[in-house]
Amino acid sequence: MKKEKVTIQDIADALNISRNTASKAINGNTTIPIETRNKVIQKAAELKYKQFAYVESDYLMPKSTGNVALLTSSLPNNSHFGSFLISGFEKRMSMEGYTISIHIVREADIQSLTLPNNFEASKMDGIICIELFDSDYSKKITSLGLPTIFIDCAVDLPSPSLQADLLLMENEHSVYEMTKTLIQQGHQRIGFVGDYNHCKSFNERWIGFNRALVEAGIALDRACCILGKDREFFEEKDWIDRHFKAMSHKPSAFVCTNDFVAVHLIQVLKANQIKIPEDISVCAFDDASESRIVDPPLTTVHIFSTDMGINAAETLLARIKNPNRPYQISHVQTHPIFRESSAVLHQSSLPSQS
Repeated sequence: MKKEKVTIQDIADALNISRNTASKAINGNTTIPIETRNKVIQKAAELKYKQFAYVESDYLMPKSTGNVALLTSSLPNNSHFGSFLISGFEKRMSMEGYTISIHIVREADIQSLTLPNNFEASKMDGIICIELFDSDYSKKITSLGLPTIFIDCAVDLPSPSLQADLLLMENEHSVYEMTKTLIQQGHQRIGFVGDYNHCKSFNERWIGFNRALVEAGIALDRACCILGKDREFFEEKDWIDRHFKAMSHKPSAFVCTNDFVAVHLIQVLKANQIKIPEDISVCAFDDASESRIVDPPLTTVHIFSTDMGINAAETLLARIKNPNRPYQISHVQTHPIFRESSAVLHQSSLPSQS
């Protein structure tokens, strides 16, 4: 008797999951947890399902096993680029058999240069650091001698002394292009909003902003900027509002360090009866989900976050395999996206230079 063909339903029944879940896992749908996908593919190989019929099931097992620690001072929310980065990182590391454990670094830990209580360096094969921008604490982590990659870092941390790999999104050129476009649209008085010394990425965005001004022969006007410490944007709800109202003269456009700051700024502008972009254009960085639903939709810079996560994983895997390889500083491409929050400035709308 001829053996019946194996179906997706057979795989689903063997694992006690739905047929829909099994089908998505077989077809590489990224909404399915990596552990579930691995189990489905493993079972497909065991049952000799279609394209897996001639693949030995052992071949699909992870190539190695180990533990990697994710250290962060603030676990990114679902709209933050870091959440997608972590997802890409976790999926790639899981394919190699690594388990990811998350460790929150408190302010007290940073001040005392102590590691989180649940972190055991002796059990870790590598470390990834996200949202850690204190140079002394960064050096504390690298002093452990474990393969380490930082996603962004402190602005005052000289690269040669980091003793770790560093991965950033491309910041300077995209903000340069965005600011240059504002200038080409007729804007001459442009302000910057955010703490450009908060981290290396913010500083690179500040550099790109200033480069566009210099090339256009426009002098930086700090009176049009809101440049306080990053914590002030979070701790004082009316901080942007107070500084905007205190401006003796207003810019025709703002470039913000990220979408969070820009969305808050848009709320402030609306509360002050400022029309966007008719009166003031607003641009930012991140392409977070909020940038697409805010009114008007926000001109911003898209980050390929999942790809950054995969890149981070592959860099860390290479470091684990060869700890003595030269350290790398890498930038992953970004892409400006122009939406309704920025527009051509008509001559009649140009602010006076007084």
